[in-house]
Amino acid sequence: QVRLAESGGGMVQPGGSLRLSCAPSASIHSLTTLGWDRQAPGKERELVARISDAGVKDHKEYHDSVAGRFTISRDFAKNVAYLQMNSLKPEDTAVYYCYAKQNWDEFWGEGTLVTVPS
Repeated sequence: QVRLAESGGGMVQPGGSLRLSCAPSASIHSLTTLGWDRQAPGKERELVARISDAGVKDHKEYHDSVAGRFTISRDFAKNVAYLQMNSLKPEDTAVYYCYAKQNWDEFWGEGTLVTVPS
């Protein structure tokens, strides 16, 4: 069982920035994939970003709605994953969940709320 602790959520005005952090209970070297999902009020949970190994460099993928505004990264020395969110919009309002995959098992954190008022 891998526990994921998110932090960094809050309220920010449209156009502002936030950085979410995710601290896993396991070494991120052991996690094949890290990422973020989100769930807006009344909507289904959706994939926001993923980062995984792809040979020499990381493979990253993003939901179309955040590509170019959000950046996922991981710091092996600090054992933390980040989601840098820029140019935030009211439609980015959601609970953001850290995601990790270890072998065939998947884990999610409890979530952190991001609010962008309209």
